[in-house]
Amino acid sequence: MIISKFVINCLAISNYYLNSLIFMKKALKWIGIVVGALAVILFIAFKFLQANTKKASPEATVDYKKDGTEVSVFYCRPSKKGREIFGGLVPYGKVWRTGANEATTVTTNKELTIGGKMLPAGKYTLWTIPQKDKWTVIFNNKMYGWGVSFGGEASRDASADVLQVDVPVETSVTSVEQFEISFDEAQPALVLAWDTTKVAVPFK
Repeated sequence: MIISKFVINCLAISNYYLNSLIFMKKALKWIGIVVGALAVILFIAFKFLQANTKKASPEATVDYKKDGTEVSVFYCRPSKKGREIFGGLVPYGKVWRTGANEATTVTTNKELTIGGKMLPAGKYTLWTIPQKDKWTVIFNNKMYGWGVSFGGEASRDASADVLQVDVPVETSVTSVEQFEISFDEAQPALVLAWDTTKVAVPFK
């Protein structure tokens, strides 16, 4: 009789743990499904937001080619739209992705000299720290999926900076509606212009 009760209790306990395991497996399965569904929804939402920002700030590429030196810049072009840009939309003293969407990239096939410093041939992300009278221009050898974090801070990893140079700010009489990067072949220099602000980064 005692043995029978012991066996019955063991069977009951085994059955309880078996049912618990089955429940846990089902629960984990549903948790996996929910997490997967949320990941898909977030990915779709991100792509939708990305597509809309691309419309507002279209991609552009500008090239410099002279005496065997080839420099190419890929960037996105946000518009002023009546807003105060530097010191407003783009705060002074904070790292800027130098455009919109992805971080701007600069690719050079040869070593360049910028501000007396050597920039090896390669591909870099271009970051800037605007100030009222000068900008700090930063070449960084790390690539980033997006120019800012979800919190709105620049994605730049400072430990990957290769070169920094300060350049003076020029004030233009006419306002540039859409952010523009170009090359001044006479110097030569990389020129950044938006609103009434313009900076030139000479190189050789």
